[in-house]
Amino acid sequence: MANNTAKNPNQKNKKAAKGGMPPRMSFINMIAIVILIFLLITGIYAQFSSKKDLSTQTSLSAIASDVKKGTITSLSIQGDQIIATYPDKSTKTAQKEVDSSLTESLTRLGVTPQQLASTTIMVEQPSGFWYWTGQLAPFLAPILFLIFFIWLISRQMRGAGMQALTFGQSKARITLPSDTKQKVTFKDVAGAKEAKQELFEIVDFLRNPKKFIEIGAEIPKGVILMGAPGTGKTLLARAVAGEAGVAFFSISGSEFVEMFVGVGASRVRDLFKMAKEAAPAIVFVDEIDAVGRARGSGMGGGNDEREQTLNQILVEMDGFEPNEKVIVMAATNRPDVLDPALLRPGRFDRRVTIDLPDRGDREAILKIHAIKKQLAEDVNMIVIAERTPGFSGADLASLMNEAAILAARENRTSIGQFDLIRSIEKVMLGPERRSHVLSPKEKEITAYHEAGHALVSSVLPHADPVHKISIISRGRAAGYTLKLPFEERRLQSRLQFLDDIAVSMGGHVAELLVFGDITTGASNDLQVATALARDMVTRYGMSEKIGPVALESAQGRVLFGMGVNDREYSEKVAAEIDGEVTRIMTDAREVALKTLTVNRKAFEAIAKRLIDVETIEREEYEKILVAQGIEVKKKDELVEPKKIV
Repeated sequence: MANNTAKNPNQKNKKAAKGGMPPRMSFINMIAIVILIFLLITGIYAQFSSKKDLSTQTSLSAIASDVKKGTITSLSIQGDQIIATYPDKSTKTAQKEVDSSLTESLTRLGVTPQQLASTTIMVEQPSGFWYWTGQLAPFLAPILFLIFFIWLISRQMRGAGMQALTFGQSKARITLPSDTKQKVTFKDVAGAKEAKQELFEIVDFLRNPKKFIEIGAEIPKGVILMGAPGTGKTLLARAVAGEAGVAFFSISGSEFVEMFVGVGASRVRDLFKMAKEAAPAIVFVDEIDAVGRARGSGMGGGNDEREQTLNQILVEMDGFEPNEKVIVMAATNRPDVLDPALLRPGRFDRRVTIDLPDRGDREAILKIHAIKKQLAEDVNMIVIAERTPGFSGADLASLMNEAAILAARENRTSIGQFDLIRSIEKVMLGPERRSHVLSPKEKEITAYHEAGHALVSSVLPHADPVHKISIISRGRAAGYTLKLPFEERRLQSRLQFLDDIAVSMGGHVAELLVFGDITTGASNDLQVATALARDMVTRYGMSEKIGPVALESAQGRVLFGMGVNDREYSEKVAAEIDGEVTRIMTDAREVALKTLTVNRKAFEAIAKRLIDVETIEREEYEKILVAQGIEVKKKDELVEPKKIV
């Protein structure tokens, strides 16, 4: 069980690794295959060559005797062989004398011309491709086998040599301006208006560098795209190249680093050399934090190869001339760990931040991903955009794809609004697990647990309104409560955080209030609430006892610290932090307990309805609240915060 909200959904964006055998094993296997083929050919040849000896061998005098008796129907001469055919179709073979003809040989053996005339004599001169192949095969087969074996050995050695020579070459993927299939423009990228405006200057420079150079302006050599995973950093970089109509060299930061020192630096040199030759061009390094981490911080393992690669990138960027017409773009979702030398003016001195899309941007992104999909008439993208706050562009693409899969699975030819609604929950929480059947007691506990979350969220003034409650398992959660804000938020207040923590404690308190015991279903709620309470104390300065001090960074490490376990506050402060976190959690539990106790009838009504129908949508849920005398939240009520007494 979990109290899942749509404010912070899980975010989801390499080249697939190609498997294969080690070179030595592959070479040994090839040799074994060649030997087997040779043995097979030898066996086949031996089999066919033995077939010509199926007839009975006899002497020439015996053939002459049978001719005298008239028991031979025909005589066939094939080279130095005489084949006698009898009335019963049997054959006998004899060796012909080399220095005389068959007629002379038979005459000397007493066969008269009259007896010879009664026997058909045929002379066959073997010729043709298969005859000569059979004659030459015993000599040619070993020679051809040796030639093939030598060629195979030389090919293996040449391949190893070429691999060694190309080991330091760049593995960048190149997209040429003429490649219309992979071309992306700003029309294909919805949202990110400010980012596209910043990047359009780069496009203008690549299209018409003369006007910048004449006035003495220098375009930034490097542009770094920063944003959460899935926000479209790589897509924007490709769109810049597509708009400018220039070559696009893309490579991942991890592709520079190898086990051999110096290979990464060599690949960097080769990459920039290719880009200069193809100028105007864009060099795009994805996940640059793989090689661009701060040097000397102890992070990244102190890899000499990584640092040499970073040094080479810095040198190459310094070597650019103002009119080089090569722009370096990079993407990362961890700008805080990058080396300061990488971000200084003259290198990656232009930083473009790409935020998660707002409601309007999400609607535009959904429409782009819906272009090639068959939509039903009831589809309303505005509703879907409103129900997906916190979704990235990649999440929205996955949402549309999941909706199409759901419709196809049910043998429908178009995607309906119901498919899109279901796919939202699937992307956020995972697929339904209807095979995960709860016992009647577990179903009752889950219903009261989720009812506790929902009611606390509906009563507290700074919590988000509830859109759906379900006790159908999804992912790892036995049930979930979906609550969404009325409008987009860029800032969170202290009172909103406190109400969110109280909502997370609602399920835990509900179990204790109804059953007098607690289960493991609240474990995720406690983890989320505790992490939020600690952030309030250590990051946001929202504790009166600790004061307005930032003690930790967003990643849980001390600001400007040297390692994961280092911290710049004393054990006394650490104890005070733990005490404040415990106080916040305890106060939130009391608020949740008071809320459920005062509104016990509504709490019971929601839980019993959940047990009956398993899922309650927003409209039905609000009717239950109104029937129990609880006022439904409206948008205007969340404008001015009110303190809870």
